[in-house]
Amino acid sequence: MKCISWNVNGLRAVVKKNFTEVFQELDADFFCLQETKLQEGQIDIEFPGYHQYWNYAEKKGYSGTAIFAKEEAINAFYGINAEEHDQEGRVITLEYPNYFLITCYTPNSQNELKRLDYRMTWENAFRLYLEELKAKKPVIICGDLNVAHQNIDLKNWKTNQKNAGFTPEEREKFSTLLDSGFTDTYRYFYPEKEGVYSWWSYRFNARKNNAGWRIDYFLISDDLKERLISADIHTDIVGSDHCPVEVIIEDF
Repeated sequence: MKCISWNVNGLRAVVKKNFTEVFQELDADFFCLQETKLQEGQIDIEFPGYHQYWNYAEKKGYSGTAIFAKEEAINAFYGINAEEHDQEGRVITLEYPNYFLITCYTPNSQNELKRLDYRMTWENAFRLYLEELKAKKPVIICGDLNVAHQNIDLKNWKTNQKNAGFTPEEREKFSTLLDSGFTDTYRYFYPEKEGVYSWWSYRFNARKNNAGWRIDYFLISDDLKERLISADIHTDIVGSDHCPVEVIIEDF
């Protein structure tokens, strides 16, 4: 089972570039998107053999998620059952007989950490949501989780410790999530690998200089670790300020 996750930073823009080619080349069973930045009816996109699931933000041109799935889900849920967190189109959960698949676009704490307090509330609610699902069956989570967990997950960690995405508070919440029974699939295979990132600022030639952050993830509940086959970050694929990330899991 091959799964891809990509923050496209505006799907309509990426469709005009290389989205169709990337989608077809990667040939995933699940292709999950974050930051689609559109409303229902603003794009007409079809891929034969795929079922589509969309969650739109109430605010136009903001946030939003989508999943293209080869297998139709037995249930689809939008949000995390918490009204205060479900206005921005950030989460889609697909239920299958043996597992849940979730795509997530975690709120950014923003400049000057204006939204850090809200982010902490979100983190607690999202973790509880995942734990409830995990109690029922295995869970696969992907998306832009807007945190670089370890020093090796970003190029310039010393100068970013008070910036959104690398604050002690955000990193601690990510550790708490992992400790509650989840595995970072990329670090499972590459626990000490440095210099591989999934997001680069559009400023200062960051991508050219590989001054990036690893903030896009596939996490799995620990009961799936033995089924992991591989994890990858497609740093060569452009079109967004993020690149796609991948996991392959033995069918079950």
